[in-house]
Amino acid sequence: MSTSNYPTSEVDNTPQKKSPKNLIIVLMAVGLVASLCYLVIDGNKTSDVIEQNHTQIAKISDDKSTIQKSFDESLVRLDSMSGISNGMRSKLKEENAQIVQKKAEIRRILNNRNATAAELAKAKELISQLNDKIGTMEQDVARLTTDNQSLTQDKVQLTQDNTSLTSDLQTTTAAKQDLEKKVDIASTLNASNIAIVPVDVRSNGKEKITSTAKRVNKLLISFDVTNRIAQSGLTDVYVCITGPDGKSMVVPAAGTGTFTTREEGDKSYTARVPVDFEMTQKKKVEFAFTPVGKFQEGSYTIQIYQNGYKIGEGTRELKKGGLFS
Repeated sequence: MSTSNYPTSEVDNTPQKKSPKNLIIVLMAVGLVASLCYLVIDGNKTSDVIEQNHTQIAKISDDKSTIQKSFDESLVRLDSMSGISNGMRSKLKEENAQIVQKKAEIRRILNNRNATAAELAKAKELISQLNDKIGTMEQDVARLTTDNQSLTQDKVQLTQDNTSLTSDLQTTTAAKQDLEKKVDIASTLNASNIAIVPVDVRSNGKEKITSTAKRVNKLLISFDVTNRIAQSGLTDVYVCITGPDGKSMVVPAAGTGTFTTREEGDKSYTARVPVDFEMTQKKKVEFAFTPVGKFQEGSYTIQIYQNGYKIGEGTRELKKGGLFS
């Protein structure tokens, strides 16, 4: 055994025991790190999801705005056709009913704040169909407008033609009436060779021509009537006798009355004599007038009328007569 003045150092080679507390701390640290890593990874995934949702929402919003704009443009096209006529509206009634239905469905989708992408896609498809319908309507309106313009032009032409025809008809009618008047006048008989013979009818029945008023019992009136275009047939000739006093001489018992003249209005006649006229032939007419009283001295006027026109006139003077006449 050796000895030294210095203390000796002894090395303890016995293994030391690990503390449980330290192990727990290590495990907790590892777990914390793992949790942080998970949270970081999960947070990144959540951010990605949120970003995707935002992107999708933004896309839906953009799609909705685009669809709304497209729909507004479609409505503008519809409004541009608001001036079509009622007749066009009637012809486009079926297309208009389908358009109204599609507009209602599109509005329902666009007014829905929570509209899905599928619904927006449906709205987009409906707008496409709506535009097709509007395009068809625009073509129909253009065609109907052209047809209407053509009809309007035809109407204007027909109106002009009608005006022209009316004018021509009026001219023709006026010419026809003028011609009828000329024919009417031209077909009026002409009286000629007018003879007024005063007669003294004696008690024994013998007749003697005289111009002495107090001896005259009757006037024998005769004349010829002719016309080259008048139709054959029975016609009335009116004889008007005016006495020296200017009054018409009528015989009520003989059926005197009035008739209408073309220029003098209604006129009293002394006798109405029926004449059986033959075209192009000269017809002799005779008429005897006997007054109610005696003949007065003076001038007697005989006027002959046919067809309302005066066709002849003659006068006869009856004298006063002498003491022994």
